[in-house]
Amino acid sequence: MVRCHSCQRVEVHEEQLTVNDRFFVSPRKLAMKMMLYRKIVISASLAILAAVLLPACSLLTDKPYPVSDHSDGSRFYNRDGSDKGLSDISQFLWQSLWNESQWPASLANPEASEIPDRVKTGIRATYINHATILIQVDELNILTDPIWSERASPVTFAGPKRIRPPGVAISDLPDIDLILISHNHYDHLDTETLKQLRQRQDKEPTIVSGLGNAALLANLGYEKAIELDWNASTSVGTSTVHFVECQHRSARGLFDQMRTLWGSFVVETSEGNIYFAGDTGYSPHFKEQGKRFGSFALSILPIGAYEPRWFMKDIHLNPEEAVQAHLDLNSERSLGMHFGVFQLTWEPVDQPVLDLKAALEANRIDAERFWVLEPGQARLVAPR
Repeated sequence: MVRCHSCQRVEVHEEQLTVNDRFFVSPRKLAMKMMLYRKIVISASLAILAAVLLPACSLLTDKPYPVSDHSDGSRFYNRDGSDKGLSDISQFLWQSLWNESQWPASLANPEASEIPDRVKTGIRATYINHATILIQVDELNILTDPIWSERASPVTFAGPKRIRPPGVAISDLPDIDLILISHNHYDHLDTETLKQLRQRQDKEPTIVSGLGNAALLANLGYEKAIELDWNASTSVGTSTVHFVECQHRSARGLFDQMRTLWGSFVVETSEGNIYFAGDTGYSPHFKEQGKRFGSFALSILPIGAYEPRWFMKDIHLNPEEAVQAHLDLNSERSLGMHFGVFQLTWEPVDQPVLDLKAALEANRIDAERFWVLEPGQARLVAPR
């Protein structure tokens, strides 16, 4: 199997590739097998791209964006120029044929924690899966980057397939007031999940994302979708939601690369600031945001999908960098996410948790200050 976070994974079934061991008798036959791999990958990739190109491009906004240090008016950029092009993606996909770790076919979840309808004091975080967290604070129910689909993909027959179910069923969620969408990759903006969330409650949740996503969200039933530039904000209840800089990229097809804005979120509440990183590489933005907002009662940081570093470093934190981000943000507590559900990169399924433990020990940080949860488990950050 091969995969890429930006263009998603192409799954190649074993039965398609099973050949007699005699295939390896000569270099010529080995070359033939590798050519077969390549043809299957290319064919499947083209099929996926064809399925998504027209819908992705037709739902892009036609209005120009403000020209800034991260936009030329039609596309967006990381401020330091970090990015990976299609040639890098192709190289990553090719190398993944022999470099990726073997993940288990499935993993079971523990019994889920009971979810209250509302939380009046403290901050309650329930880890559902991947980058999907239910945050309950000030009687506000917030859901981040929701995904309940079997695959993080534009199609149902290919793409990264989950190895464990969501820790909480959609039907068991309380009414959702606010949905945060960090960027438009398929494992963070899952259209089928967003449709289900909209249909299950009469009142439309407030949904906030970066510039360029409102047209797609409106097509899913979120007619009042809010899109923000970096350092812009909106009020939801008694909280203020800020969309802030991170280092990543965007695309849902071949021709919409970097046409919508990616970012992280800061939610100011009476119980302290909450930081939701979405996807990001490490850059000075963490220290800048720590200085700007002072401190965070809870930071939710990605710790998985980070190998190989030559490809992933610009766009994904590894656990060591996540610990540094925790320090830069002056975070009182942090929760690790974005690991152990969809295999997007090369590291073993349990490596992020092991690497996080080592990084915390190296920095002499108590594990109670930066923790991970199993899907469905919850943790309460005590009231101030």
